[in-house]
Amino acid sequence: MTAEELHEIGADAAYRRLLEHGTRPHFIGFYVLHMALQGRPWNDCKGDEKKALRVKFDALTAQSFDANRSELEAFLDRIGVIEP
Repeated sequence: MTAEELHEIGADAAYRRLLEHGTRPHFIGFYVLHMALQGRPWNDCKGDEKKALRVKFDALTAQSFDANRSELEAFLDRIGVIEP
């Protein structure tokens, strides 16, 4: 994926893909991605903006991450070795 493609799909979709591929959720990574795509420093996210991103992060995590699955299991599933 290129930087242009990342800008096109946006931070939420990109982070969802990471979760679906077994990356463990981490809120800081989520909001850093949002800040980077806006050309802002990572630590510029504060107050109500940060709270709103937390709500989005929690929703994405609930929809796209299986805490009972390791990164290896997610990879094996992606390549068709195990059942989802």
